[in-house]
Amino acid sequence: QVQLVESGGGLVHPGGSLRLSCAASGIVFGIYTMGWYRQLPGKQRELVAAITSGGSTNYADSVKGRGTISRDNAKNTVYLQMNSLKPEDTAVYYCNARRFDGNFWGQGTQVTVSS
Repeated sequence: QVQLVESGGGLVHPGGSLRLSCAASGIVFGIYTMGWYRQLPGKQRELVAAITSGGSTNYADSVKGRGTISRDNAKNTVYLQMNSLKPEDTAVYYCNARRFDGNFWGQGTQVTVSS
């Protein structure tokens, strides 16, 4: 049974930072591309950042320079460090594990950026 468990969300002031974590189980973590997506109310889920099994990364234009995705294969965990947060970053953030033969999602964690 695959589980992706996100943590680290919450309320942050504009300009603040947070780090999201996603702990995976039930998969061979190191061979999956891991990603963070977010979904704003009434909108489609969108990619924030992804990291391949080889460590290559890509970011949405909206978070380039403010976000860093990383992975710790020994801990089966992927992270998203977000800095200089803006109110428009407010969303539910989802962890994703993807390979040609599987696509898995976490339950999501709410991030609210507000003063």
